[in-house]
Amino acid sequence: MFINNFDPVAIQIFSLEIRWYSLSYIFGIILGWIYCKKIIKDKNISILFDDLISYLIIGIILGGRLGYVLLYNPNYYLNNLIEIPMIWQGGMSFHGGLIGVIVATIIFSKKNNINKYIFLDLISASAPIGIFLVRVSNFLNSELYGRETNVPWSVIFLKIDNLSRHPSQLYEAILEGIFLFIIFLLFIKKNYLSRPGLISSLFLIFYSLLRFFVEFYRAPDEQIGFLLFNITMGQFISLIFFSFGLYLYSKKKNEK
Repeated sequence: MFINNFDPVAIQIFSLEIRWYSLSYIFGIILGWIYCKKIIKDKNISILFDDLISYLIIGIILGGRLGYVLLYNPNYYLNNLIEIPMIWQGGMSFHGGLIGVIVATIIFSKKNNINKYIFLDLISASAPIGIFLVRVSNFLNSELYGRETNVPWSVIFLKIDNLSRHPSQLYEAILEGIFLFIIFLLFIKKNYLSRPGLISSLFLIFYSLLRFFVEFYRAPDEQIGFLLFNITMGQFISLIFFSFGLYLYSKKKNEK
């Protein structure tokens, strides 16, 4: 058993607080950017990808925040509109951020008259880096914690209660971060990037499956609880993205 009592503030300089959550997004974007630059073979795509980064940052922030507000806690934010921009307090939806990234990439690709899947595949291949860092920061922040358990590696999140819980954030960091990164590294070595759309579809499929599985160990959001058939909101949304991933894969797998 492990006692989690980490301070969510990584660095404090007088009244300025830099939180683990913010650092995870910053370094996730930077490391993902560096990784993409290493696997891009076309010089023109590499130059355009640099320009795309600012679009992606906006897409992640707006999509992630609005996704959380609309999907996970609409009643609260309807009565506290002033808190919607306060992303430093936490409250970001991965699926919302994913939609924001997709929209931002489509806009950028149309502007530059290039196949959007070229960029979406690169983003999908590097996304596990950011996922890993964000899930670790979730663990440090004692948020998105797991359900009660007596397994030897259980964690007590003192900021929450005195119950032994699954460290579901670390399960996600390992599966959706490390494991998924290795899977897509193998896909890249098999030259899947030469077939635009294939990596993107496989990301939706694999991420959704892993997220659906981990949700069985993660405590449901208090304000939502369980939905029909005792599935969580995260599982419900994952099913939608999984279905779209299958559709996209069936469409892209035979394209040259």
